[in-house]
Amino acid sequence: MEEFASGSVPVSVAAKVYGKDASWVRAGIISGWLPIGKATRNGKLITDIEEMNSKYGRINFYISPKLLFEETGYVWKGERK
Repeated sequence: MEEFASGSVPVSVAAKVYGKDASWVRAGIISGWLPIGKATRNGKLITDIEEMNSKYGRINFYISPKLLFEETGYVWKGERK
């Protein structure tokens, strides 16, 4: 059984794991085709790519260390980048 760090994996770390840009990770989480976490704004779940526009306010991303491991085999140990 793997031990996972607590908290959210930074988007930058997930992007590095996938070898993609951070915006690719954000779009995948919002659209639902990257099932590693959730996106929220003011406590409301964001599931429409049209809502990525910054004029609506900041989107918070939670990336689950366990879900990232299940998708990629990468074990996040709490590093920031």
